[in-house]
Amino acid sequence: MEYNFEAIRAFEPKDVPAAMERLCNEKQFMKVVSTLFPLMPKEMLKQKMLSFKKSRDLQDQMVLPFLQYLEANMTTGIDFNGLENIDVSKNYLYISNHRDIILDSAFLGGKFIENGLDTMEIAIGDNLLALPWIEDLVRVNKSFLVLRGLTPHEMLESSKRLSSYIRYTLTEKGQSVWIAQREGRAKDSDDRTQESLIKMFGMSGNGTLAENLKELNICPISISYEYDPCDFLKAKEFQQKRDNPEYKKSPQDDLINMQTGVMGYKGKVVYYIAGTISDELNKVSAQTKVKNEQAELVAKLIDRQIHKNYRIFANNKIAYDMFTGEKRFEKEYSDTEKNKFEEYLDKQIRKIDIENKDRDFLHTKMLEMYANPLKNYLEATVNP
Repeated sequence: MEYNFEAIRAFEPKDVPAAMERLCNEKQFMKVVSTLFPLMPKEMLKQKMLSFKKSRDLQDQMVLPFLQYLEANMTTGIDFNGLENIDVSKNYLYISNHRDIILDSAFLGGKFIENGLDTMEIAIGDNLLALPWIEDLVRVNKSFLVLRGLTPHEMLESSKRLSSYIRYTLTEKGQSVWIAQREGRAKDSDDRTQESLIKMFGMSGNGTLAENLKELNICPISISYEYDPCDFLKAKEFQQKRDNPEYKKSPQDDLINMQTGVMGYKGKVVYYIAGTISDELNKVSAQTKVKNEQAELVAKLIDRQIHKNYRIFANNKIAYDMFTGEKRFEKEYSDTEKNKFEEYLDKQIRKIDIENKDRDFLHTKMLEMYANPLKNYLEATVNP
């Protein structure tokens, strides 16, 4: 079946000039851009943006310099590893764990540019388009939309269209694609691939699920942040949901999470490209022909690649020991490192403004966030 991608697709070069004109006429957008580039007069900024003819112009001239500013000022460096595991002449469906709403894919694209490679198209949930101009901005920046909040029937049709768009982008447009392994960030850092996502990938194509997936060149990427600037916001949300099971974040909350994630301190950030899972998909086909079982096996396969390639920091070891009550790693970090991490947790928890603030609960959730990557790393490497 042929699908119309107009409502969800990333903008093509023909769309860029009009989109940039709309953005330049948005006072709020211009205010944001002027804040990011304070040394450039607003009129000069506007003329620069109106000269863009394709997405890569925006990425090279504005997005990359901003990402490099963030790397220099909000991290202690970004390690980018694993390029040797891919053939840069091929297109891949990159699937990674999800820590930061904006930066997971943005830093990845920036590192591709720095290595002389084309950037990938990015999947973004339309629930994050909290302001009207954000849709123009993300679609100019090579993002396509994943529609949320649909009825079951609408969701089925939307998933089929999304699957077809991803396949079309990889096989006909000749572009790689990035998508998070799950809808929304793993707030407790227990990174698990949603089986429904795997099934969605397989909706396009004419073979079995595993055969259809193999054609997409799936390549897991593991992302590690030494510090998560949104950790206190995630802990706050855990208490809000505990106290009120009906609680849902507002668009304003999403904006606060985006801003905090981008401008907060992250320490060391590490990307590891694990390479394609195509060979392992042959084994999945041999194990079972049942679609649900294949989806479960593929999700676990992706999880293992992500988990075993984490960078484990002192924070993770300290949190693991504190969370479990064990002293398994106490010889691998110093008292100074432990005191520094405990002070960091206290500082973050002090930022939480909430009714009936439950400090013990919040502290435990924060420890869990930093312990889970190590827990999953151990399961993937000690008991593969």
